[in-house]
Amino acid sequence: MPRLLLIHTGGTIGMAPGPNGLAPVKGLVESALSARLTDDITLVANVFNPLLDSASVGPTHWNAMLEAIRAHPGVPTIITHGTDTMSFTGAALSQALVGEGRRVILCGSMVPLGENGDAEGNLSLAIEASQQEGEGVFLAFAGQLLRAEGLVKHHSHDPISFRALPQAPLPQPKSRTFDERKFAILTLSPGIAADTLAAALATLDGAVLRVFGAGTVMACPVVLKAFEDAVKAGKRIRAVSQCEGGGIIPGSYEAGAGLWEAGVENGGDDTPEAALIKLWLN
Repeated sequence: MPRLLLIHTGGTIGMAPGPNGLAPVKGLVESALSARLTDDITLVANVFNPLLDSASVGPTHWNAMLEAIRAHPGVPTIITHGTDTMSFTGAALSQALVGEGRRVILCGSMVPLGENGDAEGNLSLAIEASQQEGEGVFLAFAGQLLRAEGLVKHHSHDPISFRALPQAPLPQPKSRTFDERKFAILTLSPGIAADTLAAALATLDGAVLRVFGAGTVMACPVVLKAFEDAVKAGKRIRAVSQCEGGGIIPGSYEAGAGLWEAGVENGGDDTPEAALIKLWLN
């Protein structure tokens, strides 16, 4: 009998009103999913304890998801998850699972189950998508099945909250799980102090750097020296554009030359989330 793996991490889809607002309710997602399955599919549930707001999801939880997926070879998977960090989890699982032949469908909602919102439709779409052919990680949301390696949450509360940006083909990762190294996303802004960047980089093993436009940076030798010193210390810095589309194009502007001379990596079309995961896995 075919099986379907549910990994329920938490998020709005599995919440209900409580005395202090929306809070996770155990069994809600499992019951809703079971009720929508045909009789010939056996549901295998892996439920996080405690259930998490996605703001708390990080590398250790990605490892837990990967462990559960790999413990059920050949079984399609639905992961219910909050929307706030869905793009990070999408990038993490997409890159970690390259070449393993797995089909994983992420699912969440802006309104909980039972509240006449988007949850039921998203869950039904996830079930349908899980039974289709083909490997990869996808997001079932607002009537669309989106590839998850380049997700962007572009709206904080609209039902159509996500879009998927095209990404370069995913490489085979050097690592299949997430270690305890410290990475972060840093954003350039006019007037940012070089010592602020240097202090942040000193505490990190590497960083994604959101730069201007097609790959430019302020004409400040001290800022560029902070990047150069970090790279010389063995810290990887991967540049991505602050623009949602277009990516990085080295050589477009002289104002970007200092980045590459300092040893900063070209993130190309990477979303910040995808670039962050590449620091861990590649």
